[in-house]
Amino acid sequence: MTGRIPKETRRTKRRDEPTMAVIARLAGVSAPTVSRVLNGRSGVASETRRQVEALLREHGYRRPNALEPAPSIEVVFYGLEAYLAVSIMRGVEGVVRHRDMTVGFTDVLSRTASERPWAEQLLARRPVGVIAAHSYFTPEEHAMLMASGIPLVALDPSGIPPGTVPSVGATNWNGGVAAAQHLLELGHRRIAVIGGPAKSLIARARLEACRAAMDAEGVVLDERLVRTGRFFFEDGLASARELLALPDPPTAVLCGNDLQALGVYEAARQIGLRIPDDLSVIGFDDLDCSNWCGPPLTTVRQPFEEMAAAAARLILAFAAGETPQSRIELATTLVVRGSTAPPRH
Repeated sequence: MTGRIPKETRRTKRRDEPTMAVIARLAGVSAPTVSRVLNGRSGVASETRRQVEALLREHGYRRPNALEPAPSIEVVFYGLEAYLAVSIMRGVEGVVRHRDMTVGFTDVLSRTASERPWAEQLLARRPVGVIAAHSYFTPEEHAMLMASGIPLVALDPSGIPPGTVPSVGATNWNGGVAAAQHLLELGHRRIAVIGGPAKSLIARARLEACRAAMDAEGVVLDERLVRTGRFFFEDGLASARELLALPDPPTAVLCGNDLQALGVYEAARQIGLRIPDDLSVIGFDDLDCSNWCGPPLTTVRQPFEEMAAAAARLILAFAAGETPQSRIELATTLVVRGSTAPPRH
């Protein structure tokens, strides 16, 4: 593999675009100082770095061909979970492999406080673009990435991406509605919801979608049957234990993701409940393991591989000097398996 960007992703510099020397002159610093800021290197005072970053943004600086990044796309994970990372990396790799490009990754949450900031290390590698999966940016990290001139795309963001960062996601609201409607059509009325973190917009969308679908059928979501937590097995297990211990427990549980649903499976097993005879369960994501448990899990499929591929195509469009759309949403799909059935009573 060569160290050059394929022709289809190269960009020509317009005459009116500022050079590094111009930015250096405006900032009152040397060109090497501007280069260190662009590449996320240390040795620049905080105030100087902020001043240079502001000028880079203000003047719309774009890297010339002579300084084009190495031919790779970097995926930034905020917690590297194998069950999602494999699909995401596979989707990105499927887009770039025919362009003599590679895929790298950074796990922000695995880094220690003594290490060099992840954003600096990432920029020093000069990737073609950055895909941030399930991102939580600090203002400083966002400013550094935006000032670098390296394209950035948010994949399945937990909140609203900062500034003008484009994003790729799934129809979480539609998925939540489809899951709730399925349970309602089976005859369930005491439906519990185990949602994701309260600050996560995708988790809130799924919860509110369930509430709206039930309200449309004249069924009120009992707030005593609502729990929120992390998208982890342990949180699903703990929430399900509370719900199933109620005097009038739910007949069905709609979970924020498949790992929470597997926690519900375990809580039901521990007290001798059978799924779906005694309790119906629905997940969200459609991980591989959802088809392996007994019974196979009814869930809402998120097309993670296709979403990652769409994010990679946005990066390539940016690198080619295009202005792609700011938001892409791919459809979710309800996958009905063996974990849902009409309630006994």
